Amino acid sequence: MIKQGLQRVVVEHVTPEIDAGRYYIKKVKGDILTVEADIFTDGHDHVRGRILYKHEGEKKWSHTSMHPTWNDRWQGVFYLSQTGFYHYKVTGWVDHALTWHEGFLKKYQDAQHMGVELLIGANFLEEMLPHASIADQKQITKLISILRDDKQYDLAINAVLGKDIHFFINLYPDLANATIYERDLRVYVDRDKAGFSSWYCFFPRSASPVPNKHGTFKDCELLLPRIAEMGFDVLYFPPIHPIGKTFRKGKNNTINASPKDEGVPYAIGSKEGGHKDILKKLGSLEDFKHLIKEAASHGMEVAMDFAIQCSPDHPYVKQHPAWFKWRPDGTVQYAENPPKKYQDILPINFENEDWQNLWNELKNILEYWCEQGIRIFRVDNPHTKSFNFWEWCIAEVQKNYPGTIFLSEAFTKPKVMKELAKRGYTQSYTYFVWRTQKHEIVEYINELTQSEMKDYYRPNFWPNTHDINPYYLQDGNENSFIIRLFMAATLSSNYGIFGPVYELLYHDPYPGKEEYLNSEKYEVRHWDWGKRNRLTEVITKVNAARKVNPALQSTNNIKWCSIDNDHMLAYHKKTGDNHILCIVKLDPHNKQFGHVQVPLYELGLHPGDEYQVFDVMTGNTYTWNQEWNYVQLEVWDLPVHLFRIEV
Repeated sequence: MIKQGLQRVVVEHVTPEIDAGRYYIKKVKGDILTVEADIFTDGHDHVRGRILYKHEGEKKWSHTSMHPTWNDRWQGVFYLSQTGFYHYKVTGWVDHALTWHEGFLKKYQDAQHMGVELLIGANFLEEMLPHASIADQKQITKLISILRDDKQYDLAINAVLGKDIHFFINLYPDLANATIYERDLRVYVDRDKAGFSSWYCFFPRSASPVPNKHGTFKDCELLLPRIAEMGFDVLYFPPIHPIGKTFRKGKNNTINASPKDEGVPYAIGSKEGGHKDILKKLGSLEDFKHLIKEAASHGMEVAMDFAIQCSPDHPYVKQHPAWFKWRPDGTVQYAENPPKKYQDILPINFENEDWQNLWNELKNILEYWCEQGIRIFRVDNPHTKSFNFWEWCIAEVQKNYPGTIFLSEAFTKPKVMKELAKRGYTQSYTYFVWRTQKHEIVEYINELTQSEMKDYYRPNFWPNTHDINPYYLQDGNENSFIIRLFMAATLSSNYGIFGPVYELLYHDPYPGKEEYLNSEKYEVRHWDWGKRNRLTEVITKVNAARKVNPALQSTNNIKWCSIDNDHMLAYHKKTGDNHILCIVKLDPHNKQFGHVQVPLYELGLHPGDEYQVFDVMTGNTYTWNQEWNYVQLEVWDLPVHLFRIEV
C-alpha cells in the first residue's frame, strides 16, 4: 500500500495482449514485436516508458525505451532473436530529472538566475551514481562538482545546456516509484516455416504411376522432384495408418463397400494396428523414414495428419472402452453430423473418467511420430475435441520437440476457430475458400490482418482441400483455378493446395455439394503425374516469386489499393525496400480493366517521378510516372499481374 501511494503513473491498454494476458501471441524468429500502451500521470511532470523483456531461458530482464505517439499512447519494439517464449511488461514513471531539465532551459531563456536549479541538478546526478558504470561515475562526479561550485557558474550553465547531462538523465532514470504493468504477457517465437510455407497435399495410395495399382512410399519418392520443382516446401499426407474393415465405406461414401474397396484413411485402426502403425500397402516404417529424408533433400518437410478417431476395429476400442460412447443397446456410438453418418468412424469421448490416460496416449502418438522425424501435423477436426486438451498437448509436444508446427483444420464457428488458435495452434485454416467477391475478400482479410486476430491467428489459405470442392471451381475454368491459387499464395504467407486434383483442373462435383465426385477419400485414384499445363507454370512462378520477395513472406503487411472496377482487386505488400503490387481479375470469364492507384507515398515518390513495374509472371516491364495507372486483363491471357515495383 505504501508503494502504491508513491506510484503516480497509469499504464493501461497494453497491446498486444490477448484476453488480459491469458494467451500468448505468435511471431517467428527474426521478427520485431511492437508494443503499445497508454502511459500518463497527473499534473505536468515528464513521463517516460520502457518495455521490459526476457527470453524464457534468461534470468535477467532487458529493456528498451518507448516513445510517445499521440494522445498519451506510447510505442516501443524489441527484437525476437530466439525461438521459444519471451515475456514482456511495460513500465512507466515520472521522470523528475527530465522535468527539472526542461524547466531549467525555460528559466534560463527567461534570464533567471540558476544557482538553486544547478544544485537541484547536482542532486539528481548524485542519485544516479550507484547505478552508473565506473567510467560514467567519474564523468558524473565531475559534473556534480561543477554544478555545486558557484565559482564555475558559467561552466555549470554550459554543462546543463550541453548533451552529457541529458544523456545521463535518459540512461539512469530513477525507477523507485515506477508503475509496472504486471500481467504475464508472452510471445511464442516459432521457426521460419510457421510463418512462411507452401503446402502440397496428396494421398500416398494414389501415387502409383500404374493404373489400378495401390501407391507406396517408394512411389511418393518418385514424385518429390516434380513437387519440389513447383516450389512447395511442405508435403502433407492424409492418414497413412491401417484402415478398419467394419462398416467400411465404398466409392462416393456408399455404405456397401466391395471387397476391392480400400476404405477411408480416416477410419483409423485394424488388426494391423492403430495410430502408431502404417498401412502395410504403403510400405514399412523404414520406408516412411526414408521418404522423410528424401523429401528433406529436396527442401521439403513431410506433414502428417493427426485424426483423433478410430474405426470399430481399432485396438483402443477393446483396450480402452471408456474412451468411447456406448449406446443403450450395447453398441458403440459412431460419428455423426446429422444428417450425415460416418458408421466407419468412432469419435473419442473426452468426457470420460479415464481422461488422463487418454490425454497421455494422444500426446504419445504425436511424440512417437516426432521421434520418426515429423515436425508438422495437420490436425483433423480439432474443434470436436477438448480445448483444454489442445492447450496442454501442444505445449507439451513443443516443449519436448521444439519447432513442432500444428495446423488446425477447423471449418466451424468463428469463436471456436479463434479459441483453437489462442490455445496454441501454429496455423489455422480459414474461410478463404468461400470468400470470392471483392467486398467479402477485403472485409475478411482486414479482420485477419488488422484486428486482434493478427497477433495470434496465423492463417493458411487453401483454394481447395480433399474435403472441399468449392462452387467457384466447379465449372473447371482454368482462369478460376489460377485466380484462386494466385490470391491464396499472395494474400497469405502460408497456403496450400490439394495437389493433383488442383493442378489437373479436376472439378467434377458430387451433385449438389461442395465435394468431389469419386473422391480420393473413398477410393484409390490414378493421376497423370507427368502432365504439365499453364496452371503448373503459374504455380511454379508464383512459388518462385514468394521465395525471393520478402514482401510475399508476410501476411499482415497488406495494403489495399483503389481500383475503379468492382471485378478487380489490387493490393500492395511491402517489406523493407521490396514492394509487390498484385492485381487480380475476380471475373474469370470476361475482360476487365481499370485504373489502379499506386501508393507512391510508400515508395517515397511523387506524381511525375518515374518508376518501373516488372511483371514476374510474364517478364514484361512497364514504366509509370503517375499515381493512377491503367491496367487491363484479358480472358485469353493471365488473369493476374504480379508486379515488383522498382524505384
